[in-house]
Amino acid sequence: MVVSEVPLILVVEDDYPLQGIVEDSLTDGGFASDILSSAEEALTLFKGKTKNYKALVADVNLKGRLSGWDVARQIREIDPAFPIIYMSGAAADQWPSRGVPNSVLLEKPFAPAQVVTAISNLLNAGTSTP
Repeated sequence: MVVSEVPLILVVEDDYPLQGIVEDSLTDGGFASDILSSAEEALTLFKGKTKNYKALVADVNLKGRLSGWDVARQIREIDPAFPIIYMSGAAADQWPSRGVPNSVLLEKPFAPAQVVTAISNLLNAGTSTP
């Protein structure tokens, strides 16, 4: 019997309490996660291809030069079908114009289980082709 690897999710969130909530909900949902607080770190890890990330969960308002919108856009330039979940408290109204196609937006505050559901739905949508 082959044990399938636990899907690894790249999370970019600069609010430390929320990092823990997201990490716990992903673990409970059967996912592994790398939690980073900067967009630049996330892009470096993603582009380094040292790990096989299955989805991005990004806060749209991050400290630093790049926003969650920027991270998602750059990742989609590399992998056009990569699953993206945005988290936002104040910028939800920008999603239609700044978000990438086929992404999900979770408005803060959200139930932790919503993150797992959003990732599962996007991953399952992407597995219809061989």
